[in-house]
Amino acid sequence: MLWIAAELLIVVAAVCGRERPQPDWESLLRDPAADVRWNADGTLWLVPRGADGTVVEVDPRTGARVERGPATVGLAERPLVNEELRSVRGVRPSRIRFSNESGGAVELIWVDTGGVRRPYGKLGAAEVREQHTFEGHAWEVHAASGGTLGYVRGEVLPIVVHIGAAPAPVSAPAPTSVEPNAHPGTEELPPPEPALPAQAAACSGPKFWAPGFGHVVVFESVAAQKHPVHLIESSPSNQVEPRMRTLQYLKPGDQIEQRWPRLFTRDGHEVPVQRELFANPWSIDECRWSADGATFFFTYNQRGHQVFRLLAIDAATGAVRTVVEETSPTFIDYPNKTWMHWIGANELLWMSERDGFNHIYAIDVAHGTVKRQLTRGAWMVRAVESVDDAARTLVLRVMGIDPAQDPYYEHFVRVSMDGGDPVRLTEGDGTHALEWSPDRACYVDTWSRVDLPPVHELRRGADGSLVAELGRADASALVAAGWTWPERFASVGRDGATRVFGVIWRPCGSATDPTPRAVLEQIYAGPQDFFVPKAFGIWNGERNLTKAGFVVVQVDGMGTNWRGKVFHDVCWKNLKDAGLPDHVAWLHAAAGTRPWMDLSRVGIYGGSAGGQSAMRALIEYPDVYSVAVADCGCHDNRMDKIWWNELWMGWPVDESYARSSNVVDAAKLHGKLMLLVGELDENVDPSSTLQVSAALVRAGKDHELVVVPGAGHGSAETPYGSAKRLGFFQRYLQSDTAQK
Repeated sequence: MLWIAAELLIVVAAVCGRERPQPDWESLLRDPAADVRWNADGTLWLVPRGADGTVVEVDPRTGARVERGPATVGLAERPLVNEELRSVRGVRPSRIRFSNESGGAVELIWVDTGGVRRPYGKLGAAEVREQHTFEGHAWEVHAASGGTLGYVRGEVLPIVVHIGAAPAPVSAPAPTSVEPNAHPGTEELPPPEPALPAQAAACSGPKFWAPGFGHVVVFESVAAQKHPVHLIESSPSNQVEPRMRTLQYLKPGDQIEQRWPRLFTRDGHEVPVQRELFANPWSIDECRWSADGATFFFTYNQRGHQVFRLLAIDAATGAVRTVVEETSPTFIDYPNKTWMHWIGANELLWMSERDGFNHIYAIDVAHGTVKRQLTRGAWMVRAVESVDDAARTLVLRVMGIDPAQDPYYEHFVRVSMDGGDPVRLTEGDGTHALEWSPDRACYVDTWSRVDLPPVHELRRGADGSLVAELGRADASALVAAGWTWPERFASVGRDGATRVFGVIWRPCGSATDPTPRAVLEQIYAGPQDFFVPKAFGIWNGERNLTKAGFVVVQVDGMGTNWRGKVFHDVCWKNLKDAGLPDHVAWLHAAAGTRPWMDLSRVGIYGGSAGGQSAMRALIEYPDVYSVAVADCGCHDNRMDKIWWNELWMGWPVDESYARSSNVVDAAKLHGKLMLLVGELDENVDPSSTLQVSAALVRAGKDHELVVVPGAGHGSAETPYGSAKRLGFFQRYLQSDTAQK
C-alpha cells in the first residue's frame, strides 16, 4: 500500500507548482498482489515476489526497478545492537545469515512477542548458519561462555550478521538538554548508578534502581534444566561425514528458568519480600518503579497460565499487593491478550478477556479497581495500534465490530481514555490496514477480501471521514490468465448455531464445469490465531493444487482464536479436536449446494500443528477424510516445545496430553497417510514424526514416511516435499487406484 505515498508526493509537487516527470507506476498500482513496503533506510520500496526470497526494489523517485533473487542479493550487513528486542508479528518469511567470527561457540535465541527466549541451538566457531525467520522477529546472540553479545531483528530482505567476540556497544545516552545553544560536550548526563550491595551483586540478570537510588531490585533465579535434542545433518555441504546439532529444547513439564525479585536498600540492607503472590512464575515482566521511588511494579504470569497479575512492592516494608488480577479456569492468552499502558502515576490501561471478549479497561492503581471499561461488546480488540497520551485517545485494531461482516475482518477505531463510543476509522466490507501520514492528520486505508482486490482510500485522521478513493486494483489480467476467484462460505458448526467461516478454491478453468472433483482441505488449527485468509492474495500453494484438478478448502473451527473466550476454550486440554467437528459440518453444508464437491473423495493436509490435525482426521473422521499428508506434526504434545503446549494443554502434564496423542491412538487410524519431516527441524522435534511412524508400524498400519535430508520445519513446502504430497493425493483421490 505504500505506493500511495508516491502518488501523494506527485500531487503535492503539482500543488507546489513544480514539474517533474512522473514515473510509470501503472503496473505496480494495478497489481492486486503487490505487498509494498519501505526498506530499512527508507530509500526504496520492496515488493516481495514469491516464497524464494526474490524481491523487486523500486526507486520511488524514478520508478527504476531491480529484481534481486536469493542468488543475486548482496546481503545487507546488520550489526548486533545492545538493546533488548522482542519480536513483532510478521507474516513475510525472511532469513538471517549468522556468521560466527567470535572465536568461540555462540547460542542463537529467538525472542517471542512476550519476551520469552527460545533457544535455537549453538553455532560453532567460524560456522555460518542460514536461519529461517520472519520480518520483525527478534534474535539474541549469547556467548556460550556467558553473556549476551547483542540482538538483531529480521527484515523484509535477508540480512547477514557478523558475530564478533565483544558485546555490541552500548548506545550513547541521549542528552537531556535540547536547548539550541547547548554546547557540544556540555550536555547533562544522567547520574551514574551506585555500586550494588554485595548480596545484590551476587544475583544475575537485570537490576532496577529506584529514582534517587535509595532502593534497588535484583532477581534471584534458578536455571532451566538441560533438555538436549540432537539433530543429525546427514549430508553437510562441506564434509562427507554426518554432523550432529544439539539444541536446548524444553518440553512440557520440564524445569524452567524462574526468577523472583529481591529488594535492597542502597546501604545493603535487604527488605524481605513475601513471595506468596508470585511463587511459581512462568515469567516476570513490565518492571518499573513509581516516580517517587516508593513502589516497584511488575507483572507475574504464573506457570500454567491461569493467573496473571500486576503486583506492587512497597519499598519501605516489602509488602506485596495485587493491583490487577486475571484468572481463568482454562488459560490466559498471554502472548496475544495482555497489554498495559501507564497514564501518569495512578492510572493505567489494561487489556483483559474478563467479560468473554478482549477489551481495554482503565485501572485505578492505588485502589486496584476498574475505573471504566473503554471498549465493550461481542467483538475483540486485536491490538493497540497507537496511544496519544496528550489527547487521551487510542487507535485500536479490532475484529468483529461490524455484525454484518465476517467477524475476522480487521477494522480500526479510535477510543477515548475517558469513555464514550468508539469512532470508526474504517468502513468497507473487508479487512483493513492503515498507513498514517507523519502528522497523523490523514491516513490511507487499504482494504480487500479474498474475492475483492485492494481498495485504497484517503481518510481524515480526526473522524475517519472519506477524502477520496485513490484507486482500486484490477485483477482482470489474472482472470484472463486462468486464475479462479476463491469463494467465501460460512455455515453453522457442530452446535447448529455458531457460524464458522471458510474459503473454497475451484479447479482452474472450471467455473461452469459441473464435474464432481476431489476435495483437499488445508488445515492449521493452532489456537494462537485464525488461519483462513481474509485479504486478497494469489495463494500459489492452493493454486498449484487447483491446477491439478482439486477443489481446495480452508475453514476455521472452534478452538482457534479471535472469536471470543467460549469459542477459543474448546482447545483447552483438547488439541486433538482441532475444530474438526465444525470442519465436517461446514464441508457437508458447502457440498450441499455445490454438487461439484465430491465428498466421497476428501483429503486433508497440514504442517506442524496442522500435521497433527491432518493425521487426527483419519483417526476421528475416516468416514469423511480418506487420505492425509501430515508434515512435521507435533503428534504427541509431550514431545513438542514447552511454551506452546503448556499454554493450551496446561501444566502440570496430565492424562489430557495422552488423550490428544496420535502416537497413543495410532492403531485407530483408517485411510491413506503420508508422513513428512525434515531431518533438521528445529521447531518440532523430528522424533515426533518418527515415533508416530513407529507406533503405526507396531499396529500394522500401512503408511508412507518421507524424511527430507537437509530440510527444516515445513519440509512439505520444499519442491520435493510438495511434489510428493501432490502425487500422493493424485494416486489415492484421482487415479484408478482411488476408484479401487
